[in-house]
Amino acid sequence: MRRISPRDVTLYLMVILMMLFAVSTLQRMDQEDAPDYSQIRTYFSQERVKYFTLEDETLTLTLRESGNQTSTLTYQLADPYLFYFDLHELIDQQLAAGTLEGYDYIPGLESSWWYNMLPTLVMIGLAVLFLFLLYRQRMSAMNGGGAPGASRFGHARTKTLSDQGKKVTFDDVAGAEEEKAELQEIVDFLRDPQKFTSLGARIPKGVLLVGPPGTGKTLIAKAVAGEAGVHFLSISGSDFVELYVGVGASRVRDLFDQAKKEAPAIVFIDEIDAVGRQRGTGLGGGHDEREQTLNQLLVEMDGFGSNEGVIVLAATNRQDILDPALLRPGRFDRQIYVGLPDIKGREDILKVHAKKKPLAEDVSLHDVARATAGFTGADLENLLNEAALLAAREDKRFITMSDLHEAMLKVIAGPEKKSRVVTEQSRKLTAYHEAGHAVVIHELDSQDPVHQITIVPRGPAGGMTISLPSEDKAYLSRKELEERIAVCLGGRVAEQVVLGDISTGASSDIQKASQIARSMVTKYGMSEKLGTIAYGNENDEVFIGRTMAQARAYSEEVAGQIDQEVKAIVERAYRRCEEILNGRRKELELTARYLLDHETMDAETFAKVFDDPGAGEFAPYLEQV
Repeated sequence: MRRISPRDVTLYLMVILMMLFAVSTLQRMDQEDAPDYSQIRTYFSQERVKYFTLEDETLTLTLRESGNQTSTLTYQLADPYLFYFDLHELIDQQLAAGTLEGYDYIPGLESSWWYNMLPTLVMIGLAVLFLFLLYRQRMSAMNGGGAPGASRFGHARTKTLSDQGKKVTFDDVAGAEEEKAELQEIVDFLRDPQKFTSLGARIPKGVLLVGPPGTGKTLIAKAVAGEAGVHFLSISGSDFVELYVGVGASRVRDLFDQAKKEAPAIVFIDEIDAVGRQRGTGLGGGHDEREQTLNQLLVEMDGFGSNEGVIVLAATNRQDILDPALLRPGRFDRQIYVGLPDIKGREDILKVHAKKKPLAEDVSLHDVARATAGFTGADLENLLNEAALLAAREDKRFITMSDLHEAMLKVIAGPEKKSRVVTEQSRKLTAYHEAGHAVVIHELDSQDPVHQITIVPRGPAGGMTISLPSEDKAYLSRKELEERIAVCLGGRVAEQVVLGDISTGASSDIQKASQIARSMVTKYGMSEKLGTIAYGNENDEVFIGRTMAQARAYSEEVAGQIDQEVKAIVERAYRRCEEILNGRRKELELTARYLLDHETMDAETFAKVFDDPGAGEFAPYLEQV
C-alpha cells in the first residue's frame, strides 16, 4: 500500500483547522449578544439581588430598589454553567446571611458544558469522516491503477434475473421446441452435475444462439437460467466498449469474477458481435481496445484458469463476422440456430401472448398464425398488442378478429391514412395498379391466393394487394420465383395496358423484381447460360472488421453476362404479365372499378369477379366494360 505523502497530511490538517475556525467563529457570533457577567456579579456583590430564577438559559433577577421597591431584570445567558461557576460561592454566602431570600432550581447545569461543546464535537466528527472517505477513495484509485473514481469503469455492469422482473421458464418460450431440447442438457447439468461427470462427460462451456432479430434468443437464455434455478448475469456486448483503454478487458475479468463467486451461474452476453468481431483486419489493426477485450474474453472462456460451474450463453444475428477463435469447441461448443417459427410455432407463440388478453369468440389464432408467415416472435407479440390498443381505442371489452386483421396490416404496412388528399387521377392509377397485381396472382397457380385489395394509403404505399400463404415454404422453385417477378410487374403492366402511360408508383415493385432475378442468377444458379455457379457472397460487403478488399469476385465480362440474364428474366415476366392482363381485361376493369367505388375488396368479392361476374355488385360495371 502506498504511504501518504507529507503534502497529503498538510492538506488534511488545513481542512480540519478551517472547520474548527468556522465553528469557533459561529460560537462567538452567538455570544455577541450575551450579557456582561461583571454587571450581574456587581448586583450580587452589592446585595441587591433579593431572588433569582434560572430556567435553561434565561436568568431573571429580582432587585431591591429604594423605598422597599423591587425591579426585575431578565438576561439570556450564553453559558449558564459559567454563571454558576463564577457566583456559586457568593450565592451560598448570601443565602446563609439571609440577604438572598432564595432561588428556583437550576436545571441542566451539568449538561450545559456538553451542550456548548456539541457543535465542536459534531464538526470534528464530520472532519474525521471526510478524511476517512477521502483516504479510502485514494486507496481505491491506487489499487485500480487510475485517477480517483476511475476504477469504477472496470466493473462490469451486469443485470440479474431479479433486476429483469418475473422468473422466465421454458413454458414462456413457444415455437422453439428443438432449441429448448438442446438447452435442456445445460439445465440438467446445472441441477445435477454428478450425473454427467460420473460418466466422464464435459458439459459445453458456451452455447451461441444464432438467428434473425426478434426470434427469442434472449428469452431462451433467461428461460435456461429460470429452469436451472442458478444465478444469471446478463450484459450487452456494447457494455464492454469504453473510451478508456483497458476498460473492456477489465470488465471481462470482473464479469467472470462475479460469476465464479456465485457459481453455478450463467453468463449471458447479448449482441456479442459488438465485441467478438474478427481480429487483425479492417481499420483497427491488432492493438485497438475492442480486440484487447476480445482477447481477454477468449482467455476467460478457455485459458489456463478454471471456470467450472460457469456457462456462457451468447446471442447474435451476425455469426459471419465473429472471430473463429471464439467459435471453436472449448469456447462455444454449440451453436443453436433460432429461426423463424412455423405455423404451429406461431400459433403457440400467439397463445402465450394472448393469455392475459380477452379474446372474442370469433378469434381464431390458427387463422392468424396462417396469415402471418415470416413473422418473428417479437412481431407476433407486437401484433397482439396493436390489436389490444385498437380495441381499447373503440371502447371494446374484447379483442375481435377484425382488430387482429387491422393490426396485422398496420404491422406490415403502417396505419391507414384516410385523411390524405388523393386526386381522382391518382386513385384511378392506384386502382388499376393494384387490380393488375391481383389478376396476375389469380392466374398463377404457384402464388398465394389474394386476401385483400385496397387503395387506401398505408405508410408510403398508395395501396396494397395482400396475399396469404396456405402453408409455410422452406424453399422456392425457379417457376415460383419467375412467377413472383411477374406478380411484382403486374401493376406496371396494368398501367401501360389500360392507361397507356406508366408512373413512379411501381418503383419498389421493380426493385424487388430486379433483386429476385439477380439472386436467381448469382446465388441460386438458375441461369442456363451462366450455369450452376455462385457469383456473389452475401457476406462480401465491406465493413470495419473485414478485409477492405474488392467485394466482387468475377470479371467484367461475367458481370455483363449477369446483367443480360437478369434483364432477360425480367423481360420474360413482363411479357407474361401482358398476356395475362390482355386476356383478363374484363376482370381487370371490374376489379379496378369496384375499388374506385368501395376502396377495399376482400377475397370472396374478388373471387366473384372470375366465378360469377353477373352478381349484384358487379352488374353496374358490366355495362361500362
